[in-house]
Amino acid sequence: MTYHSKRTAQALLALVLAGATTNPAYAAEVATPWVATWTASPQPVWGNEFLFPTNVPATLHDQTFRQVARIGLGGPRVRLVFSNTYGPKPLPLGVVTVALSEGEDRVDAGSVHRVTFDGKSTATIASGAPLVSDPIPLQVPALAKLTISVHVPGETPVTTFHWDGRQTAWIVPGDQTAAPRLDTAQATTTTARLLLSGIEVEAGNSIGTVAVIGDSITDGATASLDSNSRWPDFLATRLAPHRASVINAGISGGRLLSDGMGVNALARLDRDVLAQPGVRTIVVLLGINDISWPGTTFAPQARRPTLDDLAAGYRQLVARARSRGMRVVGATLTPFEGALPGTPLADYYHADKDALRRQLNDWIRTSGTFDAVLDFDVLMRDRGHPARFDPRFDSGDHLHPGDEGNRAMAESVDLELLLPGITARGAVATSQAH
Repeated sequence: MTYHSKRTAQALLALVLAGATTNPAYAAEVATPWVATWTASPQPVWGNEFLFPTNVPATLHDQTFRQVARIGLGGPRVRLVFSNTYGPKPLPLGVVTVALSEGEDRVDAGSVHRVTFDGKSTATIASGAPLVSDPIPLQVPALAKLTISVHVPGETPVTTFHWDGRQTAWIVPGDQTAAPRLDTAQATTTTARLLLSGIEVEAGNSIGTVAVIGDSITDGATASLDSNSRWPDFLATRLAPHRASVINAGISGGRLLSDGMGVNALARLDRDVLAQPGVRTIVVLLGINDISWPGTTFAPQARRPTLDDLAAGYRQLVARARSRGMRVVGATLTPFEGALPGTPLADYYHADKDALRRQLNDWIRTSGTFDAVLDFDVLMRDRGHPARFDPRFDSGDHLHPGDEGNRAMAESVDLELLLPGITARGAVATSQAH
């Protein structure tokens, strides 16, 4: 082959590969070596003046942070993604290990792997950036729990986290990354996520990832601790036998248009969803905080958005996703009359806010903006009092579903709406580690 014919062949290959990223039908037939199987969307750590405590120390110094993450899809190798998104300075990492969890802080000693970065056992995360590890030869089944341990050697301010991890994590002195069980005599615990923002698996037979971008209802604000009972967790259990994964891009306090306990969804869409490998479909469950925060302690002077404002935000999100060849499924907002009683946010609900919620739900159902709609409003409402949560599914705060509500949401989803053709492909057996 001549030099010019090689150039031509390379150019044609580039065009074909570019087409694979924008054509969903073609992309479904192309093996994706790395697939996102778990995420925790980064948030900036806030100050003491905010309504909620951060539940993390101001700094780490010669300490090990150990956390557990249940993945969706498994594979023969994994990669870890760490984040210094809101760090003003580079963040040095010491030793990092990954292992199969044996419950709480315990790990399977025979599965402990030391993680490398460009072949080195330590690394530095650049300011504002993520850091992806080298592939780790660890065979992980679908729905497995992984334990990631990170030693932070120097004094390091904590500036980036995921506030509501719904999973116990441990901070202990020194380098205990290889310990089968931590020496917890001086341990502190938190339910926040630090450092780790994603897990990817090598899964060439995957049919794709579903990314759910949302607020505390998706993040799992009232799901039972250490139980993997958020609604995306239950959905991941349903999708894993079909060789598909789910990533949870929920942030408690998240909003579509305005910053809250994290940047607005339009600002974080690229990082948390579009850039995640293997994503074919996005589920959007956002807007209740946009409607209800203004006038409360969270945002006393803020203006409530109009239906046109919210619709324009949704259309922007959909347009950007479709430019990547992704399918977008909208979800209606669940009832919330009487929300958060006896708290500083007892004024979260108002009849005028609920009127806007119902108008937005009608628009989601009828506008044709989305490829499909999940009507969680109808599913979760009390049949005798539609503005309120069905008591069977209510966590008790009249805003968030409890575990059974989360289960009902996931089980109500027609998988064909998420990944057309999924049921025709058949399912495979999975190890369901809860």
